[in-house]
Amino acid sequence: MRWHAPADLEEALLLRGVHGEDVTVHAGGTFLGILMNQGLIAPPALLSLGRVAELRGIEVARGELRLGAMATHLAVERHPEVREGWPMLARAFGLVASRRVRAVATVGGVLADADYASDPPAALSALGARAILRGPGGERSVSIEELILGYYTTCIRPDELLVEVRVPPAPERAVYRKFVSRSSEDRPCVTVAAAHGAAGLAVVVGALAERPQRFDDLCAAAAGDLAAAGAREQLAQDYAARVEPIGDARGSAAYRRRVCAVEVRRALEALAA
Repeated sequence: MRWHAPADLEEALLLRGVHGEDVTVHAGGTFLGILMNQGLIAPPALLSLGRVAELRGIEVARGELRLGAMATHLAVERHPEVREGWPMLARAFGLVASRRVRAVATVGGVLADADYASDPPAALSALGARAILRGPGGERSVSIEELILGYYTTCIRPDELLVEVRVPPAPERAVYRKFVSRSSEDRPCVTVAAAHGAAGLAVVVGALAERPQRFDDLCAAAAGDLAAAGAREQLAQDYAARVEPIGDARGSAAYRRRVCAVEVRRALEALAA
């Protein structure tokens, strides 16, 4: 296996453009390592971004949060500006696995892997985050819904790198809930990220299907009625009816559907409190 370790972003983009699909990007490596150890993939070459300092930054610019693709989960969880301005996001990253995993796993890695059973995608989607992709054709910005196409599949082209995630100013209220059916460090069975502000209501359900599930039409119809318990219950039931859950070791499809209804309702209660 060939190992490429560029010293800066320019070199990384050059190597990505030259090798394309013949090279697999190595960010944190927490999920990639599992796949390789289990023999599910055997990439001929790895492109490590570990030395690319430009991708590690976390900053707030003009009210927008900017997360470098190589910023670790632990760095996001502990960053004072994230904790103050986007506490829901800090919570979502802080609930991932264990501290050892969070110290290595990266923002770009968790999105580029498109692993359905991960915490951050749903939270980022609810907050209206966009991923910045860069390649020979320049830079493009895509929503989390546009980025994640299905199981371990994204819209990232073979000659592109995910370089940054940009999160708009935080809404007035936001909450993240994670339900695990086994140990507290296990990957989630169902997650719910909900946000309510000037842009309206957003509810995103994760970890129960191939990609985060959000139904903006349901949210738009219920946005003005969050104070009413009946409206919250109805929206929760509508979400549970529309999701298309899978079954795996963490729960059957039917079980996940029931959990979805409960967790959406609880998230909405937290928003309305």
